[in-house]
Amino acid sequence: MQLPTETFTATALIEVVRISALPATRNAPYPGTAVAHWAGSEAAAALALIDSLSGSEQQRCGFSPGWSIRAYEDSLDLALFEAAFCFTCHEARMQGTAVPPALAKQFFDPGTLPARTLLSLFRKAAL
Repeated sequence: MQLPTETFTATALIEVVRISALPATRNAPYPGTAVAHWAGSEAAAALALIDSLSGSEQQRCGFSPGWSIRAYEDSLDLALFEAAFCFTCHEARMQGTAVPPALAKQFFDPGTLPARTLLSLFRKAAL
């Protein structure tokens, strides 16, 4: 999966969100509960893990994401990007100021070690 290049150096904080519904409007944040905040090396490791997700073909489930991350720079104002992950249909949708249109919708293989590790990190964050 490809993340916007500048996010690797600009991200100061990642917020992990357990998604409860789809957004009411286009480009609105995914509603849910923030279950963790990752900073420093933890945020960098999460970005590297997400960036290492291998591609996949689209599956049909209707896109029902369970988790998202929001990446913020030092000011913590607007998110640089939010990425919502559906481990059923293999789809990740990204939105935000740092996301070019070509990266807005991507597919990943949830059966790979990096994807299983990411899902495990999400689940541990929610405990």
